[in-house]
Amino acid sequence: MILTFLISTIFTVLIIGYLYLLWNYSYWKRVGLDYIEPQMFFGNFKEVILQKVSLGEKYSKLYSTFKKKGAKHGGLFLLHQPVYMPLDLDIIKNILIKDFKHFMNHGLYVNEEIDPLTAHLFSLENEKWRRLRSKLTPAFTPGKIKMMFPTIMNCTRTLTELLTSHAAENKVVDIKQVIKEYAVEVIGCVAFSIDYNVLKEPNSEFKYFAKMFLEDNTFGTLLKCLIGLTVPKNILIKLGYRQTRLDFEDFFMGLVRKTIQSREENSIEETDFLKCLLQLKKENKNDFLTYNELTAQCFLFFIAGFEPPTIALTFAFLELALNPEIQEKLREEISLVLQENENKLTYKNIMGMKYLNKVVHETIRKHPPGAGTIRVCNENYKVPNTNIVLESGTRVFIPIQGIHNDPDYYPDPENFDPERFNELNKSNRHPCAFLTFGEGPRTCLGSNLGLLQVKLALTTIIKDFQITLNPKTKLPIRYSPMSFSTWLEGGVWLDVSKINKI
Repeated sequence: MILTFLISTIFTVLIIGYLYLLWNYSYWKRVGLDYIEPQMFFGNFKEVILQKVSLGEKYSKLYSTFKKKGAKHGGLFLLHQPVYMPLDLDIIKNILIKDFKHFMNHGLYVNEEIDPLTAHLFSLENEKWRRLRSKLTPAFTPGKIKMMFPTIMNCTRTLTELLTSHAAENKVVDIKQVIKEYAVEVIGCVAFSIDYNVLKEPNSEFKYFAKMFLEDNTFGTLLKCLIGLTVPKNILIKLGYRQTRLDFEDFFMGLVRKTIQSREENSIEETDFLKCLLQLKKENKNDFLTYNELTAQCFLFFIAGFEPPTIALTFAFLELALNPEIQEKLREEISLVLQENENKLTYKNIMGMKYLNKVVHETIRKHPPGAGTIRVCNENYKVPNTNIVLESGTRVFIPIQGIHNDPDYYPDPENFDPERFNELNKSNRHPCAFLTFGEGPRTCLGSNLGLLQVKLALTTIIKDFQITLNPKTKLPIRYSPMSFSTWLEGGVWLDVSKINKI
């Protein structure tokens, strides 16, 4: 009797759930917006959820499907949740800039008490975000970035040492692993002033956790992201849900606490990101930055300063190896700048190299580290020049990778062509045709620091080494389906040879 009751109850619940999904999947039809038919339970992202294709490839496919229909926007579903995808760049500009007040937030999970590292600038919302953003902006002015130049320059020794030893022994280089070493050292030094030699130690705890975080691309990580995006925040908070791994949290909380304690006890003055945060805390005692909030900003600095530059540099070296004429043209610019500046690299001449800038931007156009960006509509919004009304709470997925590979904006988009970013071509393109750093008030705060990190590494290697692609590198390349970021699947294996200078 009890068994029969349980079976009938489960069956009834399943039927009700199934009927709810059928009704829910007609949402965009009821709204009056063209949409792509979802698959039961998965919505339009089955291949991504099952880790068969990358998020960027899926974005591009969905973008192309709508584009072929001549649509300016369309409806999708992430599991059961309706998602709005704008294609028209004017609509995107309205969302990111003109009507920003309607789309201020990313809609990510934040729980400052149970999961304190989630309370960083990228995830914070409304007035909390606005207040923190205004306070942190002075830490990323060109003048402050320039002060970090010697520290980052010192970290390029890792690149030179590793490639010199490989070139001398004719050993193939997995450039992705080399770049990871460099990125760890840059963030360790720039954010926390960790001694360069300490970071070089094989058992460096900072390096261990950095690499573990970067390579934490399991199904469990994906599942956490889906839960954070699709389950209402108030439910997750009541359940005490954690997005961050406890060992990561323990390490970062301990790192920041010990560093602050050491500086206070020994009257140590540093010129790093943590110093900027401590100064802000000191100047705003009553209403700014608890210890947990301060640590969360350090955590974001670590993520943003490690992953995107590593991805950008990996693809930059891949493209330069595949395009030797572009590599040589870049080397000529670097050589000329060095000749004109007594063979010295400075912040000014690095940031002033025009062709280098084009190469970097074309790299992150073709391979944007973030395949898309998310916004949440915070009040009902009528899409201009349409009859479509987005309800409050609707998620917006902006398909960066789809836009960056649209031949209407970038003819022959698979071709690597730095001249797409000369002044004439840039002026002829819509400002929202390039969205690697976002656009509007929530544009990437640390973009100039990231660009410096990438440009300095490229300059250091290309001026002294000739790089060619080793057959171990699998072509055509494939983006990893194990990550939401645009990671390359497998290694980028290069043959390197030292350039003999007369």
